[in-house]
Amino acid sequence: MDLSIVIFLMGGLFLGWSLGANDAANVFGTAVGTRMIKFKTAAAVCSLFVILGAIISGSGTTETLGNLGAIDALPGAFAACIAAGLSVYLMTKFGLPVSTTQAIVGAIIGWNLYTSSAINIKVLVTILSTWVLCPIISGLIAMLFYVITKKIAQNSKLHILRVDAYTRTALLLAGAFGAYSLGANNIANVIGVFVPITPFADINILNILVFSSKEQLFLLGGLAIAVGVFTYSKKVMFTVGNDLLKMTPIAAFIVVIAHSIVLFLFASEGISDFLHFLNLPAIPLVPVSSSQAVVGAVIGIGLLKGGKEVKWSIAGKISIGWITLPIMAAFISIITLFILQNIFNLGISL
Repeated sequence: MDLSIVIFLMGGLFLGWSLGANDAANVFGTAVGTRMIKFKTAAAVCSLFVILGAIISGSGTTETLGNLGAIDALPGAFAACIAAGLSVYLMTKFGLPVSTTQAIVGAIIGWNLYTSSAINIKVLVTILSTWVLCPIISGLIAMLFYVITKKIAQNSKLHILRVDAYTRTALLLAGAFGAYSLGANNIANVIGVFVPITPFADINILNILVFSSKEQLFLLGGLAIAVGVFTYSKKVMFTVGNDLLKMTPIAAFIVVIAHSIVLFLFASEGISDFLHFLNLPAIPLVPVSSSQAVVGAVIGIGLLKGGKEVKWSIAGKISIGWITLPIMAAFISIITLFILQNIFNLGISL
C-alpha cells in the first residue's frame, strides 16, 4: 500500500482513538465511577465488543453520514478526521463527555464550506433532530426502567451480597451491549469518510467468506477505538460516573441500558427494515451521540429523584461543550484543508 494512503488513514485512526478515549465513558463510566467494575475489566470488555459492533453492524449509519458530504479525496477525508479527532481530544483534556458525531459532522460541513460543495440539508436536519431527540428518548427510557427496577427491588428478598453480585454481572452485560451499540453506531464517525474512497480490496477467504474493503476499514477503526479506551478514557469515565450525579450501582446499570438501547435503535438496519415492512415510519440510521444518550439518562434519573441531586453546573459545562464542539471542528477542518492545499499542494477534492 502506498505510504501516503497509510498517512491519510492515520487521520481516521486518530479520530478512533479520540472516540475510544471519550465515549468509552458512556458505556462503562457509571460502572467504574460507582466502583462496581475495575477500569481494566471495563476497558477489555468495551474494546472487544466495540470492534464486533463496528464490523458486524456498522454499515447503516456510515451511508447516512456519507450523504451529508461525499468527501471524494483522501486528503479531504484526512483533514476532516484530524479536525474531529483534535476537537474531541481537546474536550477530553477537560474531562468533558462530548459527541464524536457532532465533531465529524462539524468537520464535514467545514469541508463542504471550504470546497463550495453542496450540503445535503435534508440529511443535516435529520442528524440535528437526533441531537435533540437522543437525550430525551434516553432519559425517558431510563426513567421507565428506573421505576420498574425500583419496584422489583422493593419486592425482592435477596440478600445484599447476592444483589451486589447480580448487579456487577448486569453491569458487565449491559456494558458489553453498550460497547457493541457504540461500535455499530459510531464507527461511521471514525472511518465513514473513507468508505467511498477505500484503498483496500475485498479479501476472499478460502472461497467461503469475503472480508469486504468496508469491513477492513471498520476493523481498523474498531482497533483504534480500543486503543483509546485503554490509554485515555479513565478521566472522562469518572466525570460521567461520579461527578454529574451520585448514583447507586442499579441506577448505573439503568443508565447504560438506556444509552445502549438508543444507540442500537439508530444503528439497526434490521429494526428499520422491519418497521418499513409494517408500513411504519422507519428509524433513521444516523450516528447519534453516545454522550448525549448517557447524559440524558443520568439527568432522567436525577429528575425522578426531584432534580436536586443533579449537578447542573456540570451539566451546563457539558452542554456548552456540545455547542462548541461542531463549530470548533468545522473551523479546524477549514484550516487543515487550507494548509494541505496551499502548503503541501494536495488535492482536497476531485
